[in-house]
Amino acid sequence: MTSIVELFPKSRKLAYDSRQQLSQVQNSVLHPSELFLSLDELSNQLDLMESLSQRETPSQREMWKRKILELREDGRSIRRQGEHFDRMVSSGLRQQRERDELLSRRRKNRTNGNGNNGNEMQQLTEEADSLGTSTGMMNELLDVGAANLSSLVGQRQRMRWVNRKVLDIGNKIGLSNSTMRMIERRDATDAYLVFGGMVVTMLVI
Repeated sequence: MTSIVELFPKSRKLAYDSRQQLSQVQNSVLHPSELFLSLDELSNQLDLMESLSQRETPSQREMWKRKILELREDGRSIRRQGEHFDRMVSSGLRQQRERDELLSRRRKNRTNGNGNNGNEMQQLTEEADSLGTSTGMMNELLDVGAANLSSLVGQRQRMRWVNRKVLDIGNKIGLSNSTMRMIERRDATDAYLVFGGMVVTMLVI
């Protein structure tokens, strides 16, 4: 039977891969549905880990509970960013079509000589509304980016504290050397995730 110790590195890798897929989605290299499938798989693995953790000793159960929670928060953050970007793209495409239609009508009116001040004012108003919506969406994207960076920094700080506690617990309960090294490597991985998130957010902005 699969143990929680075997599932944890797989789940952590899946979370890391999902973060990379988010970057691909934001660069229009990958369709968002692929990202959401990976996140669903991560959620299922974490559910299984949570079930398996009930078989552990109380001290180990608490340790796994914290690590599962960290991965869940990471997955939720990635999903929020993916869904937000998907909405932005869909809305952007719709606004692009609306702008193209407005420009097409203006060119047609000028060509046919049927333009008048009323139509021009209406079209300018529609264009201003569209521009205002785009500006609002960009401000929302900036707010989401800032919130996600703050979340990543907070997770980094929490993981440093958790790692210290895990090492103390490991010394007391005698975890294997391979398991201890696996836990210690998480600290370096989290640093990569924090800096990667910052880079991705700056590229999107």
